[in-house]
Amino acid sequence: MPMTDVSWRRKPARLAVAAAVAGGFACAAAAQAIPPAQLQELGQRADAVKPRMVAWRRDLHQHPELSGQELRTAKIVAAHLRALGMAVKTGVGGTGVVGLLKGGLPGATVVALRADMDALPVKEHTGLPFASTAVGRNFGKESPVMHACGHDGHTAILMGVAEMLAGMRAQLPGTVKFIFQPAEEGRSEHPKHEDDPFGAKAMIADGVLDDPKVDAIYGLHLAPGPATGSVGYRVGPMMAGADGFSIKVTGRQTHGSRPWDGVDPITASAQIINGLNTIVSRQLNITAVPTVVSIGAINGGNRENIIPDTVDMLGTLRTFDNQLRDDAKKRIVHTATAIADASGAKAEVSFSAVSYPPTENPAELSRQAVPVLQAATGGKAVQIPLVSGSEDFSDYQLQLKVPGFFFILGAPPKGRPPAPNHSPLFDFDEDAMPVGAKALAALALDRLLAQPLR
Repeated sequence: MPMTDVSWRRKPARLAVAAAVAGGFACAAAAQAIPPAQLQELGQRADAVKPRMVAWRRDLHQHPELSGQELRTAKIVAAHLRALGMAVKTGVGGTGVVGLLKGGLPGATVVALRADMDALPVKEHTGLPFASTAVGRNFGKESPVMHACGHDGHTAILMGVAEMLAGMRAQLPGTVKFIFQPAEEGRSEHPKHEDDPFGAKAMIADGVLDDPKVDAIYGLHLAPGPATGSVGYRVGPMMAGADGFSIKVTGRQTHGSRPWDGVDPITASAQIINGLNTIVSRQLNITAVPTVVSIGAINGGNRENIIPDTVDMLGTLRTFDNQLRDDAKKRIVHTATAIADASGAKAEVSFSAVSYPPTENPAELSRQAVPVLQAATGGKAVQIPLVSGSEDFSDYQLQLKVPGFFFILGAPPKGRPPAPNHSPLFDFDEDAMPVGAKALAALALDRLLAQPLR
């Protein structure tokens, strides 16, 4: 494969422009369309619904459900939305729930707000009085289950937003669509067909962005930072895209004392791993766009004196740019197959259906959203570094006619060191929940009141 830096020369300028635009938004006076009186009302309603959000969150935390199995959670959400007088659809994208709130004022704009509902196959070690002791079936095996990524909080926050905006129905010129999504974390069981969609892709395939057509979509994610009361954002690339891949290296089995009589796939695999590391360190301009290639599993052989036929590896690619993503995938294939061939082995590379494009906040929608976040948080919307984790909210953003804006809700836990998402020690400060609810509700109301995006 030819090696060239030409495709990367524009990237530093692109990220610099995004940073400059973000800085301009952060410094701009609050230019939101939502009147101060309504913003104040949203704050009052968020504070009023906080006890219910906390109760919902703790109940969901004690009863977590793995991806695609969110039956109890979906039932609770659907009952709440129906009680608020919304039209509700269930079974969307599997176990997803969609509620439609039609405002009392004339308006054609449709705004969507999204929360994810699934938990992870993690054994909880927080010691919280409402800690999970649940178990579930994860790819056919019994596993402990925990809300280790804050989705219990996301669901409870959006339930709170639904209650807030339903109470202001008479003031809404348009429609708000509440999307409660399953399977953001991936799958918990093998699909009937490898290319069957899940998570956001499955909801999109079931028409969640249509009937009525969504004009803009917003979402948030709880994290150990920034400080409680603050939200974090970026304009342009924000969270990495993720592509899982597998590499099967095939050699020829032989006795460990006579490696020359066979082809050693273990040695070839070791060389492939070293070669993959050079994609990031030597082939891509990572000063422009960060990239990570990691091998997370390697399996081969069953005896110390037998060189096996095959070795299997699993890895992930993380990128912040779709052009770089495509190029890096080609380099992974080329590197693995060429190194294996040089050893007399064969390498087969396949990329998983579990993939997420980069999460990118478009400038047009950010121009509207950032001042609203500043107003809703009392000036505590801050720019954050690139996030190497991934989110399938990006699949909604890929629908070019449906711009989406995603932000981070800071919530480091009280009285204990912050733990990263997916840790068995993960927890968050519940005082952040009304902040997130007010921010989401304000973004929705402002979008309904504002002029169409230019």
